Amino acid sequence: MREATVFTHRRSDDTAAALATLTARAAQEQVVLRLDVKESAKHQLSAAEGVVLDAELKRDVELCIVLGGDGTILRALQAYTGTDVPVFAINFGAIGFLATVEPQDIEEGIRRAFAGEFELLRLPGIGVELGERRLTAINDVAIHRKVGERVAELAYTLDGEEAGRVRCDGLVVATPAGSTGYNLANGGPVMAWGVEGFVVSFIAPHSMSARALVVAPEDRLTIYNRSREPLDIAVDGRPVGEIEAGATIAASFIKEVGTLAQLPGSSFYRRLREKFGRLAS
Repeated sequence: MREATVFTHRRSDDTAAALATLTARAAQEQVVLRLDVKESAKHQLSAAEGVVLDAELKRDVELCIVLGGDGTILRALQAYTGTDVPVFAINFGAIGFLATVEPQDIEEGIRRAFAGEFELLRLPGIGVELGERRLTAINDVAIHRKVGERVAELAYTLDGEEAGRVRCDGLVVATPAGSTGYNLANGGPVMAWGVEGFVVSFIAPHSMSARALVVAPEDRLTIYNRSREPLDIAVDGRPVGEIEAGATIAASFIKEVGTLAQLPGSSFYRRLREKFGRLAS
């Protein structure tokens, strides 16, 4: 049985027509679509042949199809971290940098998805050690001061060598895929897909000398909270907890954590020009 998991944008009205198109094409291709409890309720779906509602996440499906923007795509990639399931994304977000098809090309995109006419891009990640917890980021890890609290004070070491100490609103550790997000807004460098390593950039640093730093893939980053208050931590844009005053968090490069489907001939540099050029126009 051919099966595909479906994730959609949080605003169901934006993707209702696209989901209907996807369902019709899946029936033609004899592909069973699986939607979890939240997706089923969001679209108020009724039972239908070829569609499994309230489905538990199955980690050995043929494909994961996303109708959404980068946040939804990251949610899908997180769900399939550590597997070979390709995430094929059709953009319904503001930027959709990780998407491979635009909404106007949805019918051809879905056809190519079910035909397997795509290339695979293995995305690296960042392994995060927060106390006893082990988390994985595909885009970025953000540490930032709580609203209304004092400026944060952060020290950081690389392979045990202190690299700096900065008063700031926080910092971001980003993968190449995530370097065009929060990191870019901080003035950090864009890292092309395929580059190994990660970048550390600061949020509103109170220093003229604080600069973003690209870290080699073998180097382990340790961040020390020298502030008087705990700081918030988010992984791929979702809150995951706090780093207490005096505590540490460690980050390291992971070579392959997720699989992104891309149409043949996709160019990172063309995508960079088109996506961010569109924002500027």
